[in-house]
Amino acid sequence: MMRKVYLVGGHITPFLGKGNPNFQKGLKGLQEYMAESVQGAFQKTGVKPESVDRVYVANFAGELFNSQGHLGAAIAAANPALLYKPSMRVEAACASGGMACAEAFRAIRAGDDCVMAVGVEVQTEADARTGGTYLARAADFKRQAGIDDFTFPALFARRAKAYLQKYPEVKLEDIARVAVKAYANGNKNSLAHMHSVELPEEKAVKGKEFLKNEEFKAWLQHTHCSQVSDGGAAAIFVSEEGLQKFGIAPNSAVEVVASDYGVGDLWSDPSDLAEMDTTKTVVRRLLAANKVQPSDLEVAEVHDCFAVAEVLMYEAIGLAAPGKGTELLKSGATEITGKIPVNTGGGLISFGHPVGATGVKQVLEIYRQMKGQCGEYQMPKLPGLGLAVNMGGDDRSSAAMLLKNHAASKL
Repeated sequence: MMRKVYLVGGHITPFLGKGNPNFQKGLKGLQEYMAESVQGAFQKTGVKPESVDRVYVANFAGELFNSQGHLGAAIAAANPALLYKPSMRVEAACASGGMACAEAFRAIRAGDDCVMAVGVEVQTEADARTGGTYLARAADFKRQAGIDDFTFPALFARRAKAYLQKYPEVKLEDIARVAVKAYANGNKNSLAHMHSVELPEEKAVKGKEFLKNEEFKAWLQHTHCSQVSDGGAAAIFVSEEGLQKFGIAPNSAVEVVASDYGVGDLWSDPSDLAEMDTTKTVVRRLLAANKVQPSDLEVAEVHDCFAVAEVLMYEAIGLAAPGKGTELLKSGATEITGKIPVNTGGGLISFGHPVGATGVKQVLEIYRQMKGQCGEYQMPKLPGLGLAVNMGGDDRSSAAMLLKNHAASKL
């Protein structure tokens, strides 16, 4: 039998940046966010630092934003017991955190009893245009960076244009409602970057255009975008033996049923920009291997780097048919009180997007919903089966994790 893997919890720092009233009260760097995440994870789980077998550190662009690489060796500052532990950095653009969690899962399956995944990113040390150029390294830089000063907003405006032209019954304002839901959820989440900012529907559908690219500028607005955030998150994964060692009852943890990841071709565009082919392949492979239907899912965290990305995620996962993602949204199914709540804490659009931390935060958000720890944005019923999907670049990397709450699951 394969070894079972459990997530026993962790810690998410506040995600901060422009638009958050706490942002200027005390700026932190990579070292501080990593230490806060790691120390918080130990405190909340009761796991001792001495028990950690291995660490994976997720970070995308520390060398660019902060002139700092080699972050696998940065963990010891969080606790002296981590000194000389096996630790390495994982990088897959915005999917770095999901990949770190995936490798933690694989390490437990391979024989470790306690593995930590840490994600951290500090982006506010650079101005917006410089940061946009740094983030463009997640694309085919020589071929795509020139599309606009803000490469990724332009690439996803290109996807929005393709989607709306393929499905003319869908309107841009339908996609904008993703942001309305995100901000409403984030307003209930004290950790969220945009916790204090409200986004009424009329503002979301008539937001500011900011791209210079004349072909794509009308297809994406400022309110459709994820946040440039600083923050960190740390999650602790253990084996069954680890549960016994730490005195944690299985029902107090969440089982990680399975994990999968895969990549597309960085050097070429997908044949259909109205579909996320990499995410679709990875997620459906994961679900099929574990005999799970999309309709079995009770909560999901998906990569809403832009509003259109969440709609495309619905369809890639199989929650909605092609061209029907906005209908799922308008039905209320993805609200906190809906059939399949998605991004309950605000997603990347409102919770924020410190790149390397996002994928780790996603799995912890599933855990927190399953254990009733989400406060004002807690789902009415504890979910039994959840899915986290973390995407890198223009859907060129994708990591997915399936989590099960035995205390609540009907399966």
